Amino acid sequence: MKHRILAVSVLCLALGLVLTWKVHGFVAKSAMDEAELQAGTTLRLAVSALDGHLKRYEALPALTADDEIIEVLIEDPGNETLRSAANRYLKSVNALLKSSDIYIMTMDGTTIAASNYDSSVSFVGENFSYRPYFQEAARGERSRFFAVGTTSAKRGYYFSSPIVMDGKILGVIVFKVDLDTIEASWAGGDDRIFVSDPEGIIFMTGSDEWRFAAILALTPDRIARTETSRRYADVKLHQLPLAYGSFAGHETMLIRNANAEREYLYVSQAMPEAGWTVNVLMDTASVRWQAQTMMAAVFLALCLAGLVSAIVLQRRARLAERMQLQAEAQNELERRVDERTAALARVNSRIEKEIAERRLTERRLRKTQADLVQAGKLAGLGQMSAALSHELNQPLAAAKTYAETTGLLIARGRVEEASDNLKRISALIDRMASISRHLRNFARKPNEKLGAVSVEDVIRDTIEIVSARLKAADAELSITIEPGLPRVMAGAVRLQQVLVNIVTNAADAIEGLEDRRIDVSASSAAEKVMIIVRDRGPGVPAAIRERIFDPFFTTKGVGKGLGLGLSISYNIVKDFGGSLSVTDHPEGGAVFAIELDMADASVMEAAE
Repeated sequence: MKHRILAVSVLCLALGLVLTWKVHGFVAKSAMDEAELQAGTTLRLAVSALDGHLKRYEALPALTADDEIIEVLIEDPGNETLRSAANRYLKSVNALLKSSDIYIMTMDGTTIAASNYDSSVSFVGENFSYRPYFQEAARGERSRFFAVGTTSAKRGYYFSSPIVMDGKILGVIVFKVDLDTIEASWAGGDDRIFVSDPEGIIFMTGSDEWRFAAILALTPDRIARTETSRRYADVKLHQLPLAYGSFAGHETMLIRNANAEREYLYVSQAMPEAGWTVNVLMDTASVRWQAQTMMAAVFLALCLAGLVSAIVLQRRARLAERMQLQAEAQNELERRVDERTAALARVNSRIEKEIAERRLTERRLRKTQADLVQAGKLAGLGQMSAALSHELNQPLAAAKTYAETTGLLIARGRVEEASDNLKRISALIDRMASISRHLRNFARKPNEKLGAVSVEDVIRDTIEIVSARLKAADAELSITIEPGLPRVMAGAVRLQQVLVNIVTNAADAIEGLEDRRIDVSASSAAEKVMIIVRDRGPGVPAAIRERIFDPFFTTKGVGKGLGLGLSISYNIVKDFGGSLSVTDHPEGGAVFAIELDMADASVMEAAE
């Protein structure tokens, strides 16, 4: 019996060693596969964040190049007045878009205007003709380039576009985008994330000691190409001490520092448009520890199994052993059930927290939208302020004249004529009160729910507000409203704001033209109410028709609008469940069409 137990023990030990080694390899490979999936997810998130951040600015240089002040400056680059105006304009645009710097260069590469014109590291007067982004834009191409600024010593991503006038390239405009925010989010994480350029030099990283280190050999050719473009200015490049290996069927990267060497599983993805490669490194120490722990656990488990087998052979107590194993299995099952229940409770708690955060975000978004609508109204009131001042000053002057003559008439005993003057003064005061009331109602921040709104009343109140602007433009207004027009589902103040924006734009479009007619009509068909505003201006070109409702898009000159009016109007009508569109009339001019749902019977009864 003793020899039999010894033989079984030796056999179990041998099998345990073999199985332990196999399990070690299997566990290590499984853990590395899982680590690779996690690293891949981190990589995709990093690439998406970078790509999304860059695409926000990609089209801005070409759009800004079409601005009137830029075109005027590039035609007369030596004009100091134009330079000063362009500097201020670029600074305001840079603050609005939250980019790093914006600057304009002539065809010799000299900077003539920049958003940082008043800073200690101003680009004005600097020559960047050696930069690839200037050379490519000077050839008529849109260019992208990342580098360390030779003047500011700050890293950034550059977008450039040619400034074209009458088919001729007269200059180059450049947007520099700051990437520090995204890079800062990588610091302190479990994974190491870095971005390398085509020469293998690390450009962005959450680890300060890796920045401007090379993961490829710094050959003379690579150094020469980097120095030609001055991509890293005067920064001293160095080689990152690394070597490549493998573990559990996966390639690894070993990076040495002063005290030790660390092994990383790495995954990478190229960003061809940006000229980058994004890399994610995951430390394999935890994977190795997991595999070694599992190997020790398996070995101990096998040894225990061998010991149990020996005891079973010796005591012939299989039944008691089975009962014990069943009890252990039951305990294990109960433990797992408890762990699973606790895990589900934690998940439910996280879901409830996310729901609360999303509701808070939605409330903030609605408040922001309301604030933007209010800003649009106040901007419109500001543009009409001069005309409204004239509109109020005129009856005030007349009232003062009537008051002075009334005193003379009373002194001379002409009471009837004095009484007539007082009636005229009263009428003028009522007129000014009407104008003030409409402006006050229009400027008030609305807190209204959708309900049944009379289109005729809204149009009447709108004309009260814009009458001064129409008079200033010498516009001829024609209003046609279908008799018995049904009420619509809307908010009265916000619908009034939409009409004020559209009619004011129409007055701007026809001002100074020979034909200054504006038509406003309202009619119903198929459970819908259509409000049409047509002017006789130049119309809306097809090239910009799709962008006319975008925020901050405007065809007016600098200082004549923020480009928010139509965007706000579009979203207001959309909130009503309707639509706002623009077309060109066959006989000339723009046609804005507002389509709204009729109010149903229950809403009509509530309104009455």
